[in-house]
Amino acid sequence: MKLAVFAAVALSVQPAFAWSESEQYDAAKRLGSVIAAESFCGMSYKQSAISGYVERTVPADDMGFASILDTEIYSANYDQGEMEQSQKTAHCTQMRRVAKSYGFID
Repeated sequence: MKLAVFAAVALSVQPAFAWSESEQYDAAKRLGSVIAAESFCGMSYKQSAISGYVERTVPADDMGFASILDTEIYSANYDQGEMEQSQKTAHCTQMRRVAKSYGFID
């Protein structure tokens, strides 16, 4: 009987949806690239839109997402320092399109 109660409790604390480490990393990498582009590409994001994106995308109990996101932003900032002008133009053009599609900018 105790095992059945334990199993019921354990199942009730599972996340609303499970996602793999790969999905976690991909989401953090994508968002990190867009966030890193904000200043680099001369944009100003709506903070409420970023918050909403995270609320919709990241499970509430994921304690690793923020750390991966921070690393990705740091890495993207480093890479931006190495970009030639044409690469920056292409990069920022796409980052503006992505930011707009996410509702981060108008």
